[in-house]
Amino acid sequence: MESPWDELTLAFSRTSMFPFFDIAHYLVSLMAMKRQPGAVTVAWKNPFSSWFTAMLHCFGGGILSCILLAEPPVRFLANNTNILLASSIWYIIFFCPCDLVCQAYSFLPVQLLAAGMKEVTRTWKIVGGVTHANSYYKNGWIVMIAIGWARGAGGTIITNFEQLIKGTWKPEADEWLKMSYPSKVTLLGSVMFTFQHTKHLAISKHNLMFFYTVFLVATKITMMLTETSTVSFAPFEDALGRMLFGCHQRFSPRVKKNETKSNGTGSSTSKPTADASDKLKKKHSKKTE
Repeated sequence: MESPWDELTLAFSRTSMFPFFDIAHYLVSLMAMKRQPGAVTVAWKNPFSSWFTAMLHCFGGGILSCILLAEPPVRFLANNTNILLASSIWYIIFFCPCDLVCQAYSFLPVQLLAAGMKEVTRTWKIVGGVTHANSYYKNGWIVMIAIGWARGAGGTIITNFEQLIKGTWKPEADEWLKMSYPSKVTLLGSVMFTFQHTKHLAISKHNLMFFYTVFLVATKITMMLTETSTVSFAPFEDALGRMLFGCHQRFSPRVKKNETKSNGTGSSTSKPTADASDKLKKKHSKKTE
């Protein structure tokens, strides 16, 4: 006999993402694309290029996971319903008369609702990626973590590749070099769902999905209400860095102190040599006189 809590979490884990949650995901992704400089001009001058970029924003995680598993990267095009749905949202966002869609999206409650629903889809993508990788590599937890992370947050990597082709790629903003908050929290979720799938985490999948989704939605809404672009993992990262690489951090200040001391002695020794050369010049001038 299942408890009411288990029935609630089970019903939540069986919620279908199509169509409402998928619409929210496409809407948030394409509105972020439209805010990029020059995106509207490209849509009017070259609609096919804009549409292709929009598909990368909407299905980038699935494309990257297919590449990592040596599957056809164009497999997402086989889902005609989702392609038509994403294409319709792209069209009304960029070509709607009087820009009505963007005006409606400018209301904060609409943005909060859409962003929260998009975070729900992130959980489902991570779980789907972990399960899909396990079908190829039984209990290959590194592969499962990588595919879960790619499915949930790989869209940023694919869009960086698209920017590289267009010539607008900025190396300092690359996701591999400087991971954003969505990438970090997705990686954390992929690790947790992988450990749960391999029976190393003593919690049921539907309960973990519920708690992780609540964390994602609450964090995202808090970030939007407080107008902060990210949630810092700096305390956890610093503690982990001190545990794993503490020796380097311990000796690096001493190296800096030695460098400053050597610089100070170098400047002091240079002054006597300069004074000695001046005295020699004066003596030589007196002899010539």
